[in-house]
Amino acid sequence: MKLQKMPLEINSLKLTIRVLILCVLVSFNFGFSQEIIEDEVKEVKQDTIVKTRIKADGVAAVVGEFIVLESDLDREIAQLKAQGADLEGVTRCELFGSLLESKLYAHQAIQDSILVNELYIQSLVEQQIEGILAQTNGDMAGLLNFYKKDSEQALRDEMYEINKNAYLAKEMQDKVISEIEITPEEVRTFFNDIPKDEIPTFGTELKLAQIVVIPEVTEDAKQDVIDKLKEFKRDVEENGASFTTKALFYSEDSGSKNNGGLLPTMNRKRPRMVKEFRDVAFNLQEGEISEPFETDFGFHIIYLEKVRGQEYEVRHILLRPELTQEAVQKARDEIEMVREKIISGLISFADAAREFSDEKETKYEGGQLTNPTTQDFNFELTRMEPELYSQVQGLKDGEISPVIQDEDRVNRVKFKIMTVTDRIDDHKADFARDYLKIKELALQDKQVKAIEKWQKGTIEDTYVKINGEYRNCDFQSNWLKQ
Repeated sequence: MKLQKMPLEINSLKLTIRVLILCVLVSFNFGFSQEIIEDEVKEVKQDTIVKTRIKADGVAAVVGEFIVLESDLDREIAQLKAQGADLEGVTRCELFGSLLESKLYAHQAIQDSILVNELYIQSLVEQQIEGILAQTNGDMAGLLNFYKKDSEQALRDEMYEINKNAYLAKEMQDKVISEIEITPEEVRTFFNDIPKDEIPTFGTELKLAQIVVIPEVTEDAKQDVIDKLKEFKRDVEENGASFTTKALFYSEDSGSKNNGGLLPTMNRKRPRMVKEFRDVAFNLQEGEISEPFETDFGFHIIYLEKVRGQEYEVRHILLRPELTQEAVQKARDEIEMVREKIISGLISFADAAREFSDEKETKYEGGQLTNPTTQDFNFELTRMEPELYSQVQGLKDGEISPVIQDEDRVNRVKFKIMTVTDRIDDHKADFARDYLKIKELALQDKQVKAIEKWQKGTIEDTYVKINGEYRNCDFQSNWLKQ
């Protein structure tokens, strides 16, 4: 494989990952935004997806221990469309190839003994069924008819298997590329081997700075939530109340409350949560509920549900102290005062950030924002988050924005002012100036090769059988073992 094919390879990786992610999303969001799909089968063509005749369901492929039915691809396509996925330019054979890849990942995950968070999958199924019924006025009979199931339990079992296999596929894919790193010398070689006429162009980039003032939470408000959490803990331990139900009704963590406070499995070797949270969780005994404790997100109690070696399955309840109107107004008045000082020339924006900003991540850099994707200070205008773009699109260099009221995962109210500290117009990639972006492209290229190598070897070592019309597909991977 030659480097001059780099843009094609990266596009191929993006297509593979895009389709796989879409398929995983369909599986993990089974049934949301449903529409009734006729039981049709589509003729396999390389250039388009065409509706043709109705025929009996049959086995389209076997990958390891997984069987792919004729109807599986039709269901995937229907669900992708129901969720608004853009399939323009994606052929049926490409989608079938991606379906085979997901089965290969799931099969190998089982061989590698990757653990499944069963409680998480079960909670996900519950959430999905509730979501479907909420959109269909509780029509369980219609739901069973749509999925051709004779009982609710049969539907739950199938949804569990779909979600489990998607979970395994995602975990296996992450495992394949998780340890891939790239050296500065590899980045330089990658860039030097790009033909002159294929060097990428980066769009207009801005450097942004902000000053943030956060309303102060009173000690009384903090004590109120601590007392509530202690009451929840006591009710569960002494009266047999359900921790899951309390999380569902009271937790302010939108990401976990609908799952009864259940979080993704915590692993001692691969920590994901903030340190304060990990320290408490890893010191609990199975079945124990923690005392209330504080993180940047608010106050928590944790229930340790199960321990499996290094894997911890936990639920939590998050409460955030209430803000008084006086505190909110005081924060707004403070940032208005800071803005006036900057505009009148009494202090520079950078010095004001160091003195007044409450945002620890930016204040010591003079308010300079770091791009979370590239880890540098540059934000490409066309790739900004929509909300950030709307806040800065009209700003001239050095101009101070009006006061903006905002929120984030930690703060329900915060006030900020922003400015553009530098602007870089469209330009061809420059190794020194754009090193981090080039590094990301080089890493993607290396991941492509790792995935291709893994797939090639795993396909060779795995039983694969492709049937019928799909044998005419021009697959990127050697599914036909020719």
